[in-house]
Amino acid sequence: MNDLRVSLVQGATRWHDPAGNRDHYGDLIAPLHGRTDLVVLPETFTSGFSNEAIHNAETMDGPTVAWMREQAKALDAAVTGSVQLRTEEGVFNRLLFATPDGGIVHYDKRHLFRYAGEHERYAAGNERRTIEWRDWRICPLVCYDLRFPVFARNRYNVERKDQLDYDLLVFVANWPAARAYPWRTLLRARAIENLCYVAAVNRVGTDGNGLDYAGDSAVIDFLGHPASECGDEEVVSTTTLLAAELEAHRKRFPAMLDGDRFTISKAIPRVGCSRNC
Repeated sequence: MNDLRVSLVQGATRWHDPAGNRDHYGDLIAPLHGRTDLVVLPETFTSGFSNEAIHNAETMDGPTVAWMREQAKALDAAVTGSVQLRTEEGVFNRLLFATPDGGIVHYDKRHLFRYAGEHERYAAGNERRTIEWRDWRICPLVCYDLRFPVFARNRYNVERKDQLDYDLLVFVANWPAARAYPWRTLLRARAIENLCYVAAVNRVGTDGNGLDYAGDSAVIDFLGHPASECGDEEVVSTTTLLAAELEAHRKRFPAMLDGDRFTISKAIPRVGCSRNC
């Protein structure tokens, strides 16, 4: 396994402005050609976190999916972030993972943010995804998923024989400044308990509901130490994840061999959301 360069794009997302956000984030990531392997954008980066944006949700044939494919090809890197996507089953907060060859994989946010009524408008996903990219196995999750460690658990000898499920856990978020301490704390916990790197992107600025966002995007290593941390300004930060150090830590401290076995039901209650929401 080779080292992996990861770029965190901590941006000030425009409110309900998909075209403007595509242009803005496109400008931020354009200099990354040849300098990165994975570009991570915030949650719902075309609109901000808004229940009302559901009315303008795109489809997999829409402009944002096409834009992500174009960016991945131009940068020769994978590009990931979440958007509101409409399907026959409803509208999902869908994380997209686009690669330079035109491929695209998605993960639908499982844990919908009840505190803000997300569960009343959006459909919930029911399956975790592991994506293989440049020798790394990556598990992408969305915002509120961070609070649910069982779903994120890095299992041993399940998805691949005598190995852990993934090497890198990615979170994309709109996490308000009022809850910044839990954000920073839980990122470290997920890295330590799962013997993996964590790359997490949160937005900055103020949204259309008046909520402030402090950023605090970070790459956390398998010991819970920050490999890089962003403040509260708009910034693009690139960090190299060290494969040999990750493998050495797992051999030196093989906690995964003592982990509990469990299964998770695919079913999760959906309240109030239909294909017409």
